[in-house]
Amino acid sequence: MLLLQVIPAFLSLLALAAHFLRGGLLFLAGVVVGAVALLTVRRRWAGWLLQGILALGALVWLLQAWVLAQLRAERGEPYGRMLVILGAVAAVCVLSALLLRRRRARAWFQPDDRPQPGT
Repeated sequence: MLLLQVIPAFLSLLALAAHFLRGGLLFLAGVVVGAVALLTVRRRWAGWLLQGILALGALVWLLQAWVLAQLRAERGEPYGRMLVILGAVAAVCVLSALLLRRRRARAWFQPDDRPQPGT
């Protein structure tokens, strides 16, 4: 079902927007919230753009995990659980992008708008 393939991308984008919003990066938060609207655009470029945003989002989560782990290590605080959590969030972003490559999602983003023979 298409909805089950799109919901993880929707939630991943919202989490990424919340991350940017918390960091005071209002422009990036707005861009990511605007990207949510691309889930309704039935064009090939929209699917590719969403996959790219989700892949970059995974990199953002991994970079954040690295920075926070360094800070915690310097302070002598535990950081293993935080790494697992942020690694899982990054993995969900990647999986969300991969779900958009499945057959039903590809059919949504690549409608057959070519003229049919004989019409």
